[in-house]
Amino acid sequence: MSTTAVVLLGVIAGATFVMAVVQVCLVVFAARMASKVEALSGRFELEIRPLIDQATAAAGNAARVSSLAVAQMERADRAFADMTRRIDDTASAIQGTLLAPAREGRALLAAIGAAVGALREGRKGRRRESDFEDDDPLFIG
Repeated sequence: MSTTAVVLLGVIAGATFVMAVVQVCLVVFAARMASKVEALSGRFELEIRPLIDQATAAAGNAARVSSLAVAQMERADRAFADMTRRIDDTASAIQGTLLAPAREGRALLAAIGAAVGALREGRKGRRRESDFEDDDPLFIG
């Protein structure tokens, strides 16, 4: 074998050794990074889990408050509807109680007024015929 072949074989062996060292370093570096990423992921889960639990609890509380608010609004709506119905019933009762006697009283006063008017006419006596002559003979009414 010639010296050139031995030198080239040595260069190839050296390059192969350097590549092997670099590959081993990359594997060790990747393993360290993987462990760091795993530790970071565990810490992230530990720190984020309470936040997720709190967010879940807040969402549950918000849903509960919303359902309570809806129930209160429905109760208020029923109360206002009941109050409105009662006010209408009371107004109708008041109108029935006050207006019916007022109409009857007005009719009674009209009857009394007509009776008084008839009595006055009766006292005046009959009109004389001369009173009728002054009226316009063509007037109908």
